[in-house]
Amino acid sequence: MSLLVKICGLSTRETLDVALEAGADMVGFVFFPPSPRHLSLETARELGRHAGGRAVKVALTVDADDATFENIIDALHPDILQIHGKETTARVRDIKQKFGLPVMKALPVETVADLAGLPGYAAVADRILFDARAPRGATRPGGLGAAFDWHLLENLDLRLPFMVSGGLHAGNVAEAVRVTRAGGVDVSSGVERTPGVKDPDMIRDFIRAARATHLSLPHGDRVSDPGEGESPRAQLSTNLRG
Repeated sequence: MSLLVKICGLSTRETLDVALEAGADMVGFVFFPPSPRHLSLETARELGRHAGGRAVKVALTVDADDATFENIIDALHPDILQIHGKETTARVRDIKQKFGLPVMKALPVETVADLAGLPGYAAVADRILFDARAPRGATRPGGLGAAFDWHLLENLDLRLPFMVSGGLHAGNVAEAVRVTRAGGVDVSSGVERTPGVKDPDMIRDFIRAARATHLSLPHGDRVSDPGEGESPRAQLSTNLRG
């Protein structure tokens, strides 16, 4: 089956259109002021309406409070919340219960020790995103263009759907999936000319490379997201409904 492809940090109608027309399954919008991809609620409302039902809308936050979630949900009407901070398992559970939306928890990875908390998050989240751990002193936890050692996930036994992120681009996405057998990939800086400025050709190239990834895997060694027989977008929509 094909990979789920998420283009994150979209901030203009033009690049959103490119991602949608190129076949992105998920489109991500960032609500975190230190990020060069941060959106105002007004822009989020406009882009959310424009995306319609053509892809799964993802709202990315970092240690957001309830009022922030309420404002984002009112503006964007996201299909899933991506939480990218130091949220505890209890906070993940609380967010799901309060807002009635699926939650994707991002986990920073640098060493095998970073996977120690995975069972707890897997018990409460709907999806896991493995991202490179930000260097000490960084002003944001992701979108920095750094990759982690994918071999840390090579023998991962995780029934929950998961995605990989961090330093991905059209030239390495196939290798990332081959090693991790992730069911989805998430890219932001890897399709940008400068921080926060998406490049239409790089978006198209990434999605094309990701779409071809499953064809390059050995027979019987397919990506690990459930939903065999469905298109990635239909499969994800089914999962989100329940």
